[in-house]
Amino acid sequence: MGNPTTLKVVFKSNHQNQGMLLPPDLNDLIAANHPVRVVNDILDKIDITQLVRQYKPGGASSYHPRMLLKILVYGYINNVYSSRKIEEAVGQTIPYMWLAGMQKPDHNTINRFRGQRLQKTLQPIFSQVVLLLCEEGLLNIRELYTDGTKIEANANRYTFVWGRSMKTSRERIKEQLNELWQYARSVAASEMDDTDPSGFEKIDSEKVNQTISAINEVLKDKPVNKKVHQKLGYAAKHWPAALDKYEAQEKLLGSNRNSYSKTDPDATFMRMKEDHMRNGQLKPAYNVQISTNNQFIASYTLHQNPTDTATLIGHLRAHAKNFKQKPSSVTADAGYGSEQNYQWLENNRITGYVKHNQFDKNQHHKTRLKKDLYAKENLDYDQLKDQYSCPIGKPMNNTGVIITNTTERGFTQTLNEYKVASCKNCPLRSECHSQKGNRKIYVNRNLVRLKAQADKRLKSKRGVEKRKRRCWDTEPVFGNLKHNHHFKRFMLRGMEKVTIETGLLALAHNLRKKTA
Repeated sequence: MGNPTTLKVVFKSNHQNQGMLLPPDLNDLIAANHPVRVVNDILDKIDITQLVRQYKPGGASSYHPRMLLKILVYGYINNVYSSRKIEEAVGQTIPYMWLAGMQKPDHNTINRFRGQRLQKTLQPIFSQVVLLLCEEGLLNIRELYTDGTKIEANANRYTFVWGRSMKTSRERIKEQLNELWQYARSVAASEMDDTDPSGFEKIDSEKVNQTISAINEVLKDKPVNKKVHQKLGYAAKHWPAALDKYEAQEKLLGSNRNSYSKTDPDATFMRMKEDHMRNGQLKPAYNVQISTNNQFIASYTLHQNPTDTATLIGHLRAHAKNFKQKPSSVTADAGYGSEQNYQWLENNRITGYVKHNQFDKNQHHKTRLKKDLYAKENLDYDQLKDQYSCPIGKPMNNTGVIITNTTERGFTQTLNEYKVASCKNCPLRSECHSQKGNRKIYVNRNLVRLKAQADKRLKSKRGVEKRKRRCWDTEPVFGNLKHNHHFKRFMLRGMEKVTIETGLLALAHNLRKKTA
């Protein structure tokens, strides 16, 4: 060993500008176990015939759709969601360059491919990948764990349209038009017919124009209050256009929504969990539903309705359509527990481990101790006699009165009336109820039956296992997408394009998990 005082620092030689006799092979620069190889191998196995049909023959040559799909999916795996950043990566990053075969599609090409070519073709591609993963034993598409989350839309948070405000504005126009009509009748009652705006079921621009013309015709030779004259001029100029605008907005809203964003009309304003201002602000968003197994995404759907209850049936129908088979079981939380969902699962012979809104509360020890003895849910029921017993023990017989109620989703509920013969001289009368006369209750017997079935199934050994597994099977997927991979806001606009983004996220998640 030399003397430290005589040693010199030695650096490796660096020939930055030295040319190579043969250029390096990109394949040699990528490790054998690199995630990009998994993406390449899986996407090489799928059938993209439907995607190829999106291209018209003739004209200039196009980039191959399989190559564009590979770089898109690999971008989403690596949290690269922007078409411009994918374009940059294809020109600078070795795995992207290898996938693209050294071709350099620009961001416009990538964006058009994502937003247009994949609209009707990504779902079949995703289903093929899921089936390939099933063949490897990584997941089972028959046993599903379903949950949903809201992801913010790429839309202005402050340009919104509310269905309730449109209804209020319509009623205000109708009321003011009726006031003008009544004024005209007070001036020239003999010249007015019996038709007035208050009799209109729905007021529109044509009816407004006809009514204002009739009022102006009657008042043209009469002394008219200046304010009334000004109001008639304003009404003729603005009200028909406003009503046409409301009608167009109502068509955009449809029957299942109460709001939409002006910059993305397909987005609905929803209450988000990410509320940094802590003011309960509503934001334009989409409700993303997924079904998982072993933390792989088996199916995904996108919904405009903020409540999970209204999404379950459509989501499971889409799953059955994509895979040509129904799931054998579905596990979900209390947000999906409704009579319509329970009945649909029963009719389709799908075992549902789905909580109702009272399930967790009923399991709590303190809740059981504080049981309300007077609530109809806690009254004893005799199935053979079809009668309840009131808190003092008197029978409450089925009166034969049936009340039907139709929900917003068009599902018909049936309620039976049960009534006690007499509450006279009952010592518990004041505590039992505040109704006039004898106590009566309305019970949805079918919902009671379905809830009892759900309780029994959820409390079984199999049900307990399912409930425990749902927590670590589905919810971590959303946590991974939102927090680990920073996808909290869509980049595209419109239901069709946002569905494509959701599919790319799901596909990237599955391939990322396979490589883990």
